[in-house]
Amino acid sequence: MSPRRSESRDRMILSAAALLREYGASATSIDRVLAHSGAPRGSVYHHFPGGRAQLIDEAVALAGDFIAGLIDAAVQADDPVEAVDAFFVLWRDRLVESGFRAGCPIVAVAVETNDDAPQLARSAAAVFARWQEALAALFLRHGLAEERGRRLAAFVIAAVEGAVIMCRAEQSTAPLEAAAAEIHDLLLHALRDRPEAGTRPGA
Repeated sequence: MSPRRSESRDRMILSAAALLREYGASATSIDRVLAHSGAPRGSVYHHFPGGRAQLIDEAVALAGDFIAGLIDAAVQADDPVEAVDAFFVLWRDRLVESGFRAGCPIVAVAVETNDDAPQLARSAAAVFARWQEALAALFLRHGLAEERGRRLAAFVIAAVEGAVIMCRAEQSTAPLEAAAAEIHDLLLHALRDRPEAGTRPGA
């Protein structure tokens, strides 16, 4: 594949991810991706023989990898509460910088019916699972029981995604800040109540 063609392919995937964030899956058409990316029309089925479904699927994977990388970086923190706080700040910044236009491209795919491309829902589910696994591993490393850690990880992802949707509707960061504050306190209590926490000197 020539560098130029590879560049066109990457631009189209990036554009599809950006359009998913702002407009949702049904509005992310091939024509809109071409207009946004500036890629030549003839390149569509060369790079994406599966058409629009393949393009959106790859955009979901790209967006999922990007956020997973940010989670992976955050969970290296010594303090898991700080790591989760940083995850909420990340989404708050994305909302504010986009004027509340950019949501989560994974949610955009997950909430729409895609009977003609059921793999899109599976791809979205796989992304959510990957994010949850990363957070669950963080909580496990800091002493929470595996089942509790998995539940909390799922709750954090659900709270973030729901709050982002509310923020876009309200044009305000208030729902995200409220969710972040409640989860901050919840994690502090969960970590304080770890079995080994009570055995530490001064605990």
